[in-house]
Order: sequence, then structure tokens, then C-alpha cells
Amino acid sequence: MTGPEKSMRQRMLDGELYIADEEIARDYVRAQELTRRINALPVTEGETKRKLLTELLGGLGEETEIRTPIQFDYGYQTTFGARSFANFGLVCLDVARVTIGDDVQIASNVQLLTAWHPVDPQQRRDKWEAGSPITIGDNVWLGGGVIVCPGVTIGDNTVVGAGAVVVKDLPANVVAVGNPARIVREI
Repeated sequence: MTGPEKSMRQRMLDGELYIADEEIARDYVRAQELTRRINALPVTEGETKRKLLTELLGGLGEETEIRTPIQFDYGYQTTFGARSFANFGLVCLDVARVTIGDDVQIASNVQLLTAWHPVDPQQRRDKWEAGSPITIGDNVWLGGGVIVCPGVTIGDNTVVGAGAVVVKDLPANVVAVGNPARIVREI
């Protein structure tokens, strides 16, 4: 490699294998402190909550509502479009970018999991990890308890039924259910 070697944080942001170091740990602590403050707010403190969410996240569209409790690894890797809604219990392991479109409905206890670990046992022992981005199109509805796995894209207008585990891309305008999620009909 010519030039300076990439930092572990840059490797994480580039979707490469990395080992969490002090810089990544600082980002994580920052997100956990903001998340703690957001989760502790009374429901009447909507303006303060929005301000803190704007500080935490990479982007927060107009009229988007996110109910607490929430959990993000880093926050700055996640963007929400306009008029989207996330109900209680959203978990977003955003070591890679998570892009949520406009008018998205996210039910309770949904998990957006970008992080993955190598299959090689020695690399796992050595604490290597990586992430692959998740993209959720416009007007998507994720039912309660849906899990979206690393690297998945869900197309516009798609509905994912409660409890589904999405392990591969879903096109626009379909309904998908099950584990693993499978398309059951077109919209």
C-alpha cells in the first residue's frame, strides 16, 4: 500500500474488515451518551428529542418521528427521509451506512443489522469485523420484529411481514414474509 495506511475507522466506513480501536470507541461512546439522553426524555420533550436525534444521526427528514427506546451503534451512519416513523425498540447496528427513505413505517422491535463477522475462526478471535450497508426505499413498511441483515436493499412500496428475517434484497412493490423472507405476492 502506498501512502499512509488507513485508520481502522476509515476501514469501517469503507466497509472493510476492521478492529475497533480508540477512535471507533470514542464514536461509540458519543452515540451511547446521546442515545441515553434521548431515551430518558419525557414524551413531552419533542423539540429537545428532535435536536438530539439530529445531532446523533447522519440525517433526519422533516416530520420524521422516532419513538423511544432506540439503540444505535454510531448514529452518524444512519439517515431517515421525510415523514418516516419508527415505533418503540428500533435497534440499528450501523457500522455501515443505513439509508431509510421517505414515508417509511417501521414497527416495534425492528433490527437493522449492518455488522458481520468473518467465518474464519482466527479472524473472529482476533476481533475483526465489518459491515455492509442497508437501504430501505420509500414507502416501505417493516412489520413488528423484522430483522434486516447486512447488505440488504428493500425496494420502494414493499411490505415486510412481522417477524420476517430479510437476508437478501427485495424488489419494489412486493409483500415478503417468513424466515428467510420470501415474496408471497406483488402489490
